[in-house]
Amino acid sequence: MAKVSVGKKVPDFSVAATGGQTVSLKEYRGKNVIVYFYPKDSTPGCTLEGQDFRDNLAKFKRQKAIVFGVSRDSVSSHERFREKQGFKFDLLSDPDEKLCRLFDVIREKNMYGRKVIGIERSTFLIDHLGVLRQEWRKVRVKGHVAEILDAVKAL
Repeated sequence: MAKVSVGKKVPDFSVAATGGQTVSLKEYRGKNVIVYFYPKDSTPGCTLEGQDFRDNLAKFKRQKAIVFGVSRDSVSSHERFREKQGFKFDLLSDPDEKLCRLFDVIREKNMYGRKVIGIERSTFLIDHLGVLRQEWRKVRVKGHVAEILDAVKAL
């Protein structure tokens, strides 16, 4: 499958999500969609990033934007993480890395001197027509959600 690129329509995808549902991109035509990829549930950086989305969710909704977090964790892990943090948005489970590979976020990383393959923290903004408008890679958590909100407002 081809990888996404800015200015091109994102291929439809369907993936297991919290709440016992399957999320398909085509269901969200007419809304802006933010898909953020993070390495692992309940880790410090991923928790802070999710909390920042949680705390700004009403602002995204006013912009007709939906937020989804994605990692390779299981749906049950996502459910626990979501419940503990009070997230009011769904988390998508991608254990087979199909969505991660579509968005090209799997990278070799250095974890405490060891080389590991994992998700590079990245965010993608898809417009109401399903076109990828902006991407952020190698994300630093602090200030990132505010930057995405500005980009959504500019659409």
